[in-house]
Amino acid sequence: MEPFIGQIELLAFNFAPQGWAFCDGALLPISQNTALFSLLGTTYGGDGVTIFALPNLKGKEPVDGSHYCIALVGIYPSRP
Repeated sequence: MEPFIGQIELLAFNFAPQGWAFCDGALLPISQNTALFSLLGTTYGGDGVTIFALPNLKGKEPVDGSHYCIALVGIYPSRP
């Protein structure tokens, strides 16, 4: 099943799958991630002009070796 853009999943492996990124507070260019930026904005950081930040969930994992990842691509969630 295709994820929603911005969906966060806890994964039990040490890499972010294609189309996903670690929730580690990384800064991403808005120009390459416009859909995700339209959902997150600058909630987690960035200047809102050229960059925005992903949530930083490092250290919040319930099990060692697991990682939170966020979907960069997928289905754009409809708003009610």
